[in-house]
Amino acid sequence: MKKEVESEIEDELCSEYDFSHIQGGVRGKYVERYRTGTNLVLLDPDVAQAFPNDAAVNEALRLLIQVAQRQQPNTAVQRTE
Repeated sequence: MKKEVESEIEDELCSEYDFSHIQGGVRGKYVERYRTGTNLVLLDPDVAQAFPNDAAVNEALRLLIQVAQRQQPNTAVQRTE
């Protein structure tokens, strides 16, 4: 015989807890601190396959920064004919 699955999720909190009377709570109090310490980026599947971990991504981006910095002086030179 199969047990019937309850269709409603059972509430584990007691009914005497009334959170509307709690004072001092601030929604999002630590959100700015969290955001400054966290930098998550979602990679597309093809990019994630090429870079198996965060160290590989960081290394590739540092190399890209170096190449871009080397190219900057060349783009500033204008031709005069």
